[in-house]
Amino acid sequence: MAILICKNIETEGPGTIEDYLVRKSVPYRIVELAKGEGLPNHDSFDTLVMMGGPMSVNDDIPYIRGEEKLVRDFIAKGKKVFGVCLGAQIMATALGARVYPGPQKEIGWYNIELTGGSLQDPLMRSLAVHPVVKDFWERFKVFHWHGETFDVPAGAVRLASSKLYPNQAFRYGKNAYAFQFHIEVRKEMILEWLKGEPGFEQIREDTEAFYEEYTGRAANFYKGFFTD
Repeated sequence: MAILICKNIETEGPGTIEDYLVRKSVPYRIVELAKGEGLPNHDSFDTLVMMGGPMSVNDDIPYIRGEEKLVRDFIAKGKKVFGVCLGAQIMATALGARVYPGPQKEIGWYNIELTGGSLQDPLMRSLAVHPVVKDFWERFKVFHWHGETFDVPAGAVRLASSKLYPNQAFRYGKNAYAFQFHIEVRKEMILEWLKGEPGFEQIREDTEAFYEEYTGRAANFYKGFFTD
């Protein structure tokens, strides 16, 4: 079995997710949906990963409707699903929840805080463990770039919040995780995305300060989700 990775736009790829899968020799396939590549038969995949993009899940984009159906199919079969940013919003919509504009854009390095549901979740606990000193943090920096948010679907568990966005992550069932924040970013992705944007120098400085810890946290989560 293998992992199916759906890209919604060329510039927002799987980043450190792909790095981890390559390092661990986990088979995967990337589908370039924005380039017109169709979704494959998914019977040979046991995990679905959906990446971000600047569009809204509410836009009339046929391949996003296709991803929503994939979410429901994978969950119905007990397979794993992971959505990042737009991918998380696709999951929310597929599960019957609303996606809508947030109070303002959240761009840069800001804290999330784990909820009570996270404290009982082994994968979220692995994200919360500092990769070097190994202590447990209920609040830590992650990288954000989004202007929309979602309601947590009925039956799901809210896992994290931020000051501006109370719904930063949820789990549905045992195997489906949605993160509004960008866990997958490589350093060069951040700098390329935001070059020339207001506040770029502060984001660059913050990236230098927080990136190594962040990628260590991400690797801990990937280990639990993809290979344990």
